[in-house]
Amino acid sequence: MEKITGKNNDLIKNVKKLLSSSKQRKDQGLFVLEGARLVFDVLNSFYKIKCFLITEETLEKFRLKADEMINLSESSYIISDELAQKLSDTKNSQGVFAVCYMKATDDFVLKENGKLIALDNLQDPGNLGTIVRTAEALGIDGIIVGGGCDVYNPKVLRASMGSMLRINVTASDDLAKKLTELKSKGFTVYGTSPDSSAAPITEVDFSNGSVCVIGNEANGISDEVKNACDSLVTIPMLGRAESLNAAVAASITMWEMLR
Repeated sequence: MEKITGKNNDLIKNVKKLLSSSKQRKDQGLFVLEGARLVFDVLNSFYKIKCFLITEETLEKFRLKADEMINLSESSYIISDELAQKLSDTKNSQGVFAVCYMKATDDFVLKENGKLIALDNLQDPGNLGTIVRTAEALGIDGIIVGGGCDVYNPKVLRASMGSMLRINVTASDDLAKKLTELKSKGFTVYGTSPDSSAAPITEVDFSNGSVCVIGNEANGISDEVKNACDSLVTIPMLGRAESLNAAVAASITMWEMLR
């Protein structure tokens, strides 16, 4: 394996760009995983590895998994501890990174009577990652991300704890249009709302194909997306709080969809 020590190396500069810029990720069709858990989780995913970077200390610590990564990567490099720290999106680098190709297509096969979550312009990467992690844990069939946070943002990937690499996720520039397409395929679309006039989610029958939309943290579901919904549902709350955190609301919603 070639060793890289200089911070002005073109590969290192490009990895740094991919970590920090959504535009660079989109333009290049690449994203970066950082940290032992995420990097080695890619071994059990459908993502292809372009480049693998690891420090000597981390290589010895995770020799078997590192060897798998080396075999599956188009190229692999040893990097210095100093470089790993400069690249890192976290306070303390674990000394391992993987540059991966985005999926060729975001589309996924729809299951009959499938259960999907749609996210309307979510902005917080922590919320998005948490929702992805919870969706995988509960058994949601797929997630539609309509605008907002980049699904390959490093903070999203970390918050998802690897779930982003395994669950079906599709990004849509026109969520209302996507929801209309799903309706034409037999799915019922529900918009979540704190409005007390909406139907209590505990009383909704989700036995058929269903999509529930979670709105933006500050503004909820946009009017355009709301108009594409068949009906609105709400999570009954007995306390004085007017609304729930988006990730919490999504978790409760998904539980109700699947119970």
